[in-house]
Amino acid sequence: MPAVRAWLLLLLLSPALASAELLRLVAGPWPPFNDKRLPGKGLASDLVEQALARAGYTTSYVEVPWERAVLGLKRGNYDVLINAWYSADRSEYGYFSQPYLVNRIRFMRRKGSDIQFETLADLYPHNIAVVRGYAYSREFDSDPQLLKVGVGSFEIAARMLHAGRVQLALEDELVARHLLANKLSAIRDELEFLPQPLSENGLHILVRRSLAQHRDIARRFDAAIQAMSDDGSYAATLQRHSP
Repeated sequence: MPAVRAWLLLLLLSPALASAELLRLVAGPWPPFNDKRLPGKGLASDLVEQALARAGYTTSYVEVPWERAVLGLKRGNYDVLINAWYSADRSEYGYFSQPYLVNRIRFMRRKGSDIQFETLADLYPHNIAVVRGYAYSREFDSDPQLLKVGVGSFEIAARMLHAGRVQLALEDELVARHLLANKLSAIRDELEFLPQPLSENGLHILVRRSLAQHRDIARRFDAAIQAMSDDGSYAATLQRHSP
């Protein structure tokens, strides 16, 4: 009997069960990665919730505008931001996991436009719609000669591009394709991608640093993603969310 009690105590104190506290997840609406109306709340939300469950955590999920999500993480209203590209300023208040997806960031122009992109200097004459608060690439974000027009979403950026109010818009390729196939279908044949992407950004979770176990949460999330890759459930999730 004492041996059974000792075994039960060891089980209860194991890391997977000891960390079953609720993690409050937050994401900005960003279909097809994050959207409560999509199956699994979107590809990124689905992967993150599965991985954290494997790591022994329970989770809640909230979607709010991107800037409010970041502010809420800083204030401690949320524990984990689901979709974050790396930037040095974010690492001051959040702890990054390893990337669990890769975003290919591409410019869009109006069809018939002669705008080309090989270096950032090629873009200096043009107004570029960017989503406020996003970190696209260190060089792009820090270049003072780029004429950036902050907007609330790519949907707004695409409509401004179509109307001629900006000459370029910037977004993850899968996000842009998803919106052009749905909400923006009326203008999709009038817009096109530039051939060369701006960057390929790893997508991470960002755990607030004021959470005592932030390093452990990220470490165990990384291990769970690796386990999902090994057993095929990661690939199955990608397939489930493919267009």
